[in-house]
Amino acid sequence: MKIDWDRRTCARRGHVTYAPDEPRLRERLHAGTALGEAWRCLRCGDFALGDPHGSGPASRAPLVPRGKVLRDLFVLRFLAVERALRGVFIVLVATAVWKFSNSQDAVRRLFDEYLDVLRPVFRHFHHDLDHSPVVGTLQKTFGYRHDTLVLVAVLLLAYALIELVEAVGLWYARRWAEYLTVVATAAFLPLEIYELTEHISGLKIATLVLNALAVLYIALAKRLFGLRGGQRAFEEERRSASLLEVEEAAEVPVHGGSFVSP
Repeated sequence: MKIDWDRRTCARRGHVTYAPDEPRLRERLHAGTALGEAWRCLRCGDFALGDPHGSGPASRAPLVPRGKVLRDLFVLRFLAVERALRGVFIVLVATAVWKFSNSQDAVRRLFDEYLDVLRPVFRHFHHDLDHSPVVGTLQKTFGYRHDTLVLVAVLLLAYALIELVEAVGLWYARRWAEYLTVVATAAFLPLEIYELTEHISGLKIATLVLNALAVLYIALAKRLFGLRGGQRAFEEERRSASLLEVEEAAEVPVHGGSFVSP
């Protein structure tokens, strides 16, 4: 099923209409009805009843994301939400590490006490906690120095900050955020691949695939680093997506737009 991103967005946010000063364009984007005048939406192409939202020269018409551009914006916002959730999670982990560094001895004693209580219970089910990988990992953390744990917490916070900055920039489709996302995500791909050589899990594989696809999609779709013509080609693609410019370039009026209520 093909999604009509233009009409879907207009249904949620409303239509965007514009009355150009040029008589030929103005006539083709305007229609008179029994209920009043109507103007063609720059996003979906349907006629919307009511006054236009703006007017002026066609060159100053709002550049409304539509079609492929609108679909790309939806993908960027999906990635923005994923980055925001990851950033918040990393902040929580960093906070836990910092608190643990300030009460390491007390947490160790509490852990040992619970381990002594749970050891016979797990032994009853033929599970040796002393040789459990999880328990072993936790015991290793108790051997880390306070300064080392504080450094880990600071690095985690820095990483979380990058993720949150990416999220905000991607949500508003800022080009600098797209570059930041590609560079930062690609930099961690070798580490994620190395982790898979140590231990394979479904979550690690899914994370690696998602990040690799995000890098490829953003770099190619947004024409970063000079790919597919670079920024100039990207801006030309955005301008060509404007219905006003499509109308201006056409030799005959575009028919088939329906009338909708404002």
